[in-house]
Amino acid sequence: MQGLRRYVVIEKIQTFAISSSGRSFGALRSLEMNQPHPLLSAVLISVCLSACVSDSNINRKPLKVPAAWKNAGNFPVAAPSKDLSRWWGRFEDPALNRLITAALQDSPDISAATARVRESRARRDSVFAGLFPVLDGGVSSNSRSTDTDPGGRISGTSYSASLDASWEVDLFGRRRSAIQAAAADLGATEENMHSVHAALAAEIAEAYTILRANEARLAVLRSNVTTREQTAQLATWRQQAGEADSLEASQAQSSLEAARAAIPSLEQSIAQGRNGLALLAGREPGSLDTLLSGSSGLPRPPKSLTIGIPADVLRQRPDVRVAGYQVLAAAATTRAADAARYPSLNLSGTLGLNTASAGNFLNPESTAASLANSLTSPIFDAGRIRAGIQAASAVEQQAIDNYRSVVLTALAETENSLIACRRSAERLASLEKATRLARESDELARQRYEAGEMDFLEVLDSQRTLLNLEDNLLTTRADRTIAYIRLYQALGGGWSPADS
Repeated sequence: MQGLRRYVVIEKIQTFAISSSGRSFGALRSLEMNQPHPLLSAVLISVCLSACVSDSNINRKPLKVPAAWKNAGNFPVAAPSKDLSRWWGRFEDPALNRLITAALQDSPDISAATARVRESRARRDSVFAGLFPVLDGGVSSNSRSTDTDPGGRISGTSYSASLDASWEVDLFGRRRSAIQAAAADLGATEENMHSVHAALAAEIAEAYTILRANEARLAVLRSNVTTREQTAQLATWRQQAGEADSLEASQAQSSLEAARAAIPSLEQSIAQGRNGLALLAGREPGSLDTLLSGSSGLPRPPKSLTIGIPADVLRQRPDVRVAGYQVLAAAATTRAADAARYPSLNLSGTLGLNTASAGNFLNPESTAASLANSLTSPIFDAGRIRAGIQAASAVEQQAIDNYRSVVLTALAETENSLIACRRSAERLASLEKATRLARESDELARQRYEAGEMDFLEVLDSQRTLLNLEDNLLTTRADRTIAYIRLYQALGGGWSPADS
């Protein structure tokens, strides 16, 4: 039901703030008839209507959503065929799956977001309780004594009980608007929790990818060090045999030490990366070393990914839904502030019982009952109510503008991620070819150097070229994986309605 409610809200928010700001009441009413939850539908209909008739200072410039992505490329543009809530499983990396699953269970960020949902739900319930009468009860005793003739005194105790009731009748919807605002705040808090889920999963996946890339760089560097050790040993032998001078041996040794010097830096980055993942997962440093030991290589992006149209992304992204709920809350708050201009009706009643014995409350000596009502209306408040309405309208304008900004950001992030996926794949194809040729060239250069047919400087240049290309290749592979991670996040992946 929670997922259904969120779907209802975002559909109506899109109608209100993006593509349908000028629709008539009849069109809005027809939309309402298709929704199964009457309370939320009524709230959203009233918000949409208030968009047309409330404060004229509010700017509701329509925002058109494109029908298709500009940079979709070879990605199938259709409704996503699979749930994106567990997108990381498509990278087929068991360690990554276990890591994200553990983080979503133990992260203090997730726990704090869940607690905020409970807080918001309690606040909504507290506001809802204001619709009902308040009943207070009390029991008291009164001891008294009276002097009579000299030396005489009469004493006694009387008991009384009372029930007091009060109720403010919600004539003009002020309390109902406050309830609608509180319910929208709760919806925003729930969607914010989903945003935390999505952001945490993406952040862990990126950190994990960088860790695996650094481990792969370290393996390449160590292999390169081994090769340079062999070359330095060969240069030393050539010097001892009188086939080369000391300069050649010194250059070989310098190249070897330069490669060795890069190892501690990479080892530091790897250790810090593991601690960073432990922190994201809500664990102490070192607790995930066993899980992360034994590099399984970089996570590989899926071979295919079906993406939806832009409207699908806006429905799926929690941050867009948060902004939509904030519009609802601000509009309801504006209506509540406006209702303060109208009269309020208060009813109150009291029932009192008096008896001389605590056991005779069912047969009291006297009873008293009263019922009162009052109708009050503001006459002069020096502009306080008007200022409150203007302030609420300004907050509503901010919420609308923020919604527009979030929608634009969502569209831009998705387009940028699609571009990154395409371009990184193109770079990767070129670098793979260049690296393969550089390996062949380096092997040939070493063979010719061993045979005395090539100068040592050419060998050093070949080794540096190969190392740079291999490093760039790993960087590009990591960039491509991260581009897919960000694309999944941009599409609204990383949370599930079942989490509610």
